[in-house]
Amino acid sequence: MSIQSIKNITILGGGTAGWMAAAALAKVLPTSKYTISLIEAQDIAPVGVGEATIPQILLFNKLLEINEDDFIRATKATFKLGIQFENWRQLGDKYIHAFGDVGKDFEGVPFYHYWLKLKQLNQAEDIDQYCLASLACHEKRFMRSVDAGNSPLSNIAYSYHFDAGLYGQYLKKYALQRGVKHIVGKVEQVQQLDNGYISGLMLNTGQFCNGDFFIDCSGFKGELISRTLNVGYQDWSHWLPCDSAITCQSELVGEPVPYTRSIAKSAGWQWQIPLQHRLGNGYVFASKYLYETEAEHSLLAGLSGKQLTDTRLIKFKTGKRAKAWDKNCLALGLASGFIEPLESTSIHLIQSTLAKLFSFFPDNGFAQADIDEFNRQIDFEMEKIRDFIILHYHVTERADSPFWLYCKTMDIPETLQQKIAQFKQNGRISRFNQEMFNELSWFEVMYGQGLRPKGYHALVDRLAPEFIQNRFEQIQKVIRTSVDCMPSHQSYIDDILKGSN
Repeated sequence: MSIQSIKNITILGGGTAGWMAAAALAKVLPTSKYTISLIEAQDIAPVGVGEATIPQILLFNKLLEINEDDFIRATKATFKLGIQFENWRQLGDKYIHAFGDVGKDFEGVPFYHYWLKLKQLNQAEDIDQYCLASLACHEKRFMRSVDAGNSPLSNIAYSYHFDAGLYGQYLKKYALQRGVKHIVGKVEQVQQLDNGYISGLMLNTGQFCNGDFFIDCSGFKGELISRTLNVGYQDWSHWLPCDSAITCQSELVGEPVPYTRSIAKSAGWQWQIPLQHRLGNGYVFASKYLYETEAEHSLLAGLSGKQLTDTRLIKFKTGKRAKAWDKNCLALGLASGFIEPLESTSIHLIQSTLAKLFSFFPDNGFAQADIDEFNRQIDFEMEKIRDFIILHYHVTERADSPFWLYCKTMDIPETLQQKIAQFKQNGRISRFNQEMFNELSWFEVMYGQGLRPKGYHALVDRLAPEFIQNRFEQIQKVIRTSVDCMPSHQSYIDDILKGSN
């Protein structure tokens, strides 16, 4: 068989994953040479009720050459500088997992090691006082980076909260303007070749959609990757027992905060995602430990404003497909697996998978070595994110409910055991092969959840405590001055809506 370029790419399913794929493909591939089609049914509602993201989404928007202010207006977006975790270590406790830098590294050693030493000596403030994003969260301030030399204001890490439905519509418009074909219909039959490769989809409208390459964005059911190719599923629910979510929208009371709230409850956690016009709410819980009616009551009791929509129940099983790519089919979004949205990684995984697709973009030979390496990289990324999420549940002082007692005492993956053991000794955190969460993220969550290392980096002791303390005071002053320059989050959004930013 002669090796030729694939020309016909068919995406099954709309929603966030489908339209992200369509938009990215339309931007990268000239539609004069490629046919990109997206099939979606009219009667299938997207899962998302409000999305929180991480800073990598700015790279996706940059790829699409999206005007950020236009995007903010169209998706009712607000800005996000981190996540505030409440009641996770123990009831009444809270900490922020912030984006961007904490302090400033010096003498070749990360800042937080010096902080660990001074904290042990009772000579350091809380870690938030050395982090621009954390202070801005507390004071509801925000601004984008400006050219300010060596100031922290020159490098502000942020992401967004936005309306998932409006985001899908925004990307849909983008993709259609660039030549993507939109087909409305429901798959009734998947046709395969003798070698198992998918050749086309028969729809309930009578239309037959063929393709060289198929991207499955059909949600949890995985119409192509699971029902047709039956690749199997790795179940992680013994480590992450939450399997349900009750969601609804409510009125926004007061100004939107520039962070996501994650509030631990008796059998899971509740999110609050502030948009310009409303608040997105959800209670992620383990049905083994809590009835749906109890979860619904708890969610509604925790609303800060008037309920705007009926509650909706979403069921899931945490884990991943045994293979994200099999034959001529790639699973994307919920079709590829699900890790609960505790650290807002869902959209990042879609984005990351698309980036890897472009790196391993196939011809019609579909080289198995490339597919195997693609799957290996996807497995690595999802497993490292999985470990980071497990950390939040397992490292806790809570034992006030059967759910938390289980999480606190459960066996955890060896990879996570190693990370925790290393941190407990001298605060070291090893980042493997550019895994998604960096050392600072692990530090903020480990320390926030209550892990206290015995020591710190040995090279910290090269410097006298007085010298370190003086440096800390300088850093703290610079950060305090920088935060004072930032406008309120609400006024910054208002200026964008008025077109003055």
